[in-house]
Amino acid sequence: MDFINTLGLAAGTLTTIAFLPQMFQTWKTKSAKDVSFVMLITFMTGLFLWLVYGMILGALPIIMANGITLFFNFIILWLKIKYR
Repeated sequence: MDFINTLGLAAGTLTTIAFLPQMFQTWKTKSAKDVSFVMLITFMTGLFLWLVYGMILGALPIIMANGITLFFNFIILWLKIKYR
């Protein structure tokens, strides 16, 4: 694996795991009142577009990071709706 892909995977890993504490906190407290619905939808739209962009380029780091982060944010969105 070349340096650029390694760099992309490292960046993607860090930005993806950054959402785990929010997801676990929301799950644990059964409250998502501090999570903005508008921010979540806007961010998820951006993640989806990054995912499509990564697929067009065939860039594995972009695909993996944004796909997993989008999945985590779907969980946060589901928890926000569930714990209204």
